Amino acid sequence: MTSRVLAVLDAFGPDDGGLSLAELCRRTGLAPATAHRLVAELVEWGGLERGDDQRYRIGLRLFEIGMRAPGRRSLTDAALPFLEDLYEVTHENVHLAVRAGHHAIYLHKITGLRAVGAPSRQGHRLPLHATGMGKALLAFAEPRLAEDVIGEGLTRYTPHTITSPELLRRALAQTRRRGFAVAAQEYSLGTVSIAAPILVPRSEHALAAISVVVHSSRANIARLGPAVRTAAMGAARHAAHLPTHPWK
Repeated sequence: MTSRVLAVLDAFGPDDGGLSLAELCRRTGLAPATAHRLVAELVEWGGLERGDDQRYRIGLRLFEIGMRAPGRRSLTDAALPFLEDLYEVTHENVHLAVRAGHHAIYLHKITGLRAVGAPSRQGHRLPLHATGMGKALLAFAEPRLAEDVIGEGLTRYTPHTITSPELLRRALAQTRRRGFAVAAQEYSLGTVSIAAPILVPRSEHALAAISVVVHSSRANIARLGPAVRTAAMGAARHAAHLPTHPWK
């Protein structure tokens, strides 16, 4: 039963505004009667919501439960002042993300009217090899992770995406040398992402990463790279003094 409930919840992709019962059946392989019973229970509990159009959406109950995760909450609390400072300096999209398997997941975003339109929101998954955030997390992880990601195949998102294993290894080595990563139009055209890792104390492993995403015409790497790195280092120092360390 648990696996069926999880299959229903996992059927919702990041870009789904809502799914009909028929779509849920197709994505999960569940019989209509079973799917109808499960979504009815999830709606009653608050895990799903049903709109006037009879389509189902993820409910606020799941958001509430996710926000109770103490490590992620304390991490966001520790990073938020530095995200805000970085936004005040740049007035561009500023993000906080963590790694989940072979993806990065946005935890927080600050944006403004001047900021470039970027395909990002809380909970959105990003590829590790094609984004600044992903490269920062990948460069400061166990070396085997990069080889695992390469072994899965490097998906091309734009003509600028790095799909060569050797070029990706060089990009990760450069990220480690200078302390921040750059992805120039590799995930979406017209945007450049500069990201730096929030490192676990006394290690070279990334707990999370902070990024700024700018239009390619405003991508001053010499200015933005150090600014993002400074924000990430500040977040790491602040997190170290919290009563509940996010890396515990």
